[in-house]
Amino acid sequence: MAKTDSTGSTWRYRWAHRQNERRQRDFRDADEAWRRRDDELRRLRTLAESFHGSAEAGAGLPMELAPGEVVFWTLPAAQLVDVRHTAVLPAPELTVEVDPPQPRPRRPEGVKVIDAGLAVLTNRRLVLLGGRGRRDWTYGRMTGLSHDPGAPVTLIQVLDRRRTSGLLLPTGAVADFRFKLTLAFADAIEQRAAVVAQLNELIEEHSAARPVRPAVLTPAQAQASARVPGGRRTVAVGAAVALIVPALLFESEPPVHPGVERASAATPAATATPTASPPVAPVVRIGATTTPKPRHTRATPTTEPSRSPQPAGERRCGAPANPYGYDFCGGSRIRKPARGVCDWFDCVPGFWSGEGWLVQCRDGMVSLTGGERDACTDHRGFRRTVWT
Repeated sequence: MAKTDSTGSTWRYRWAHRQNERRQRDFRDADEAWRRRDDELRRLRTLAESFHGSAEAGAGLPMELAPGEVVFWTLPAAQLVDVRHTAVLPAPELTVEVDPPQPRPRRPEGVKVIDAGLAVLTNRRLVLLGGRGRRDWTYGRMTGLSHDPGAPVTLIQVLDRRRTSGLLLPTGAVADFRFKLTLAFADAIEQRAAVVAQLNELIEEHSAARPVRPAVLTPAQAQASARVPGGRRTVAVGAAVALIVPALLFESEPPVHPGVERASAATPAATATPTASPPVAPVVRIGATTTPKPRHTRATPTTEPSRSPQPAGERRCGAPANPYGYDFCGGSRIRKPARGVCDWFDCVPGFWSGEGWLVQCRDGMVSLTGGERDACTDHRGFRRTVWT
């Protein structure tokens, strides 16, 4: 007779109930996260397709619009910041960051606030109308653009200004501002369709990764290990201990009793039973000049012949010199990178196990997890896509 509890259900039924509850809970969490990301992707695509400004939107602003210039968006409470010493910023790119990290309301070290006012985004430039005057960043003269991943700061470099400057924004408006700035820059260089196509591709890939509702487990699928506290893990640990302890006892040397060695020596040699001598392994001579070869420490050994890197004058938008033409400027995604990519880029551990496209993480390393929910999770999150 099966062992039952007070409700009359056996341990197999209790096991099936617990497992189904856990599997359904995990599915609901994954499906909810999938839906949130799907809604955000579709919202961004709709915004990219309908992001059209008007000249009337600039009425009442203390600035004169150029012929053909329209106002896309305005943001109050923006602050103008200045940086005296900074490295060269990466070139502006059209990468859409769907899940940007939530920045903290802080000002990075070395960034000084010099003014505050209204930020205006047009199809030609970004303008700050501050109390001390106006600051313009024209898209056509923009050479560098960087969004701080941990602070609500965007820094910009332009040809006609020596110092790097930018905007410090309210934390709640950072993600919207950065995406609309990307759209405005894409519209200025006539690449709006590339942003929409990128979002369509992300939506298609995300749809294919929708979680599947798990099958219902039955009591007949319960295994005997489910009755042991800890389940399979406890059984596995017990089996390992059962194997290791005898092995340790077998390998340990037996105790040596006093007098055994003397008794053995006192035994006449004539009484010993002759035994065949054990076979002797052949001697292998190793040349004195033989030295071990150093191991290759890259993620995957390179079999391609070495090629010279790109010319120094070629545009890479901050990407390291490499013979494959990979850069951060834009183009096509890289789903099957060259076998020697890790000789030119810093690859994450387990690089070749990725199933997405080539992306750069925020710590500078590259990964094949583009398009996945957990892209660059262990490397401070996704930064940008590597193009070819």
